[in-house]
Amino acid sequence: MGKKAGHRSWAAGNAPVPGTHTGDIMSPATRSRVMARIRGRDTTPERTLARGLRAAGLRFTRHPADLPGRPDVVFRRLRLAVFVDGDFWHGWRFPLWAHKLSPRWREKIAATRARDRRNFRRLRRAGWHVLRVWEHQLERTPGACLARVVEAVRRLRATPP
Repeated sequence: MGKKAGHRSWAAGNAPVPGTHTGDIMSPATRSRVMARIRGRDTTPERTLARGLRAAGLRFTRHPADLPGRPDVVFRRLRLAVFVDGDFWHGWRFPLWAHKLSPRWREKIAATRARDRRNFRRLRRAGWHVLRVWEHQLERTPGACLARVVEAVRRLRATPP
């Protein structure tokens, strides 16, 4: 896969990314068209993980509406919820690049991160195990991500109820 635009070229050693917000390079109409095409489910990273899990012989549910946050992959009997989160939308290492965003985007991503924390907490309080897989992890090492989920399933199956 090709390198994605900008948001992954972070400085080393947890240093903030240099630069500031310089405004949008697209017209409002173009930005609106681009943003309207972005979907919140059945993304390439989600499909990659689901394909691997099916190939491993695992059965699961996708995006159940009755669980907080609508996890991307759910193993109900094991009470395991897996979220596949986009690096930008869910703010991976957000404090390092938040200053490069307009206030509107900074607030939007901060709100998403807060909602994620609330949903994870609600699931855990209800007795669920929660795994988060980041987009960049699935792109770089899909096998390791798959192994992490498969191992969690194996470990939970071995644990008596």
